[in-house]
Amino acid sequence: MDMELEALLRPPATRMPPYPAKVITLATGKPMVIRQVDRKAVPALLEVVRPTIKIPRDYYDIVGVRVYAELLGWYRHRVRDHYCLVGQVDGLLVGIVNGRMYTPQIGMSYHTLAIERGLRIGAHLFAAKMEYHIEYLGQDEVWITAESPIGFRRWMIEYNLEPKENAQHELGGASFYVLTRDLWEASKARLCVGDRPVPPELMAVAEREIMVADETAIVEKILGAKRRRVR
Repeated sequence: MDMELEALLRPPATRMPPYPAKVITLATGKPMVIRQVDRKAVPALLEVVRPTIKIPRDYYDIVGVRVYAELLGWYRHRVRDHYCLVGQVDGLLVGIVNGRMYTPQIGMSYHTLAIERGLRIGAHLFAAKMEYHIEYLGQDEVWITAESPIGFRRWMIEYNLEPKENAQHELGGASFYVLTRDLWEASKARLCVGDRPVPPELMAVAEREIMVADETAIVEKILGAKRRRVR
């Protein structure tokens, strides 16, 4: 590899404060650990994302393709100032959120991908990344777009987001919305939950290994939850 040329291709890295892990008790009574991961976790994350590319329901396919590309771009040092948070239950990966620091003042929300459905895992993870942008990166606003009706209801409506004019989100396509610091302060007590620090025994399980369900189980977790809701 031409390392001199590779150095030119890689974006400069900004020192970003870490996201402190927390634990949330789900409706099942199970604790979910939400924590930040680094590039070494990407191969395991891609194993979870790959099966979703084949699921058109609720636009999992387009979200999955984009998350796969974003994670791979981060792994190959082609995305600037990217971060990724994951949700784990007993070490098993149940959700992923990612985004990046666009400027010191503006955060760019990328995607929220929940594998376990019906437990508000996606909502909890989305709240965690908004918390990261506002509380820990110290940003003034986060730019957010949605690729599904569920996403629009969960983010734009639940947070009462403000439409953004005369600008373009990095994901392109639809109009996008902004979470301001004032909107975050108005919503966080209602939507952002969890306890810190994570008990050492739970953190040890989460950090020991990112466990990944097989492809059949991942598809069933996504589609099965939908079938149960419509019965």
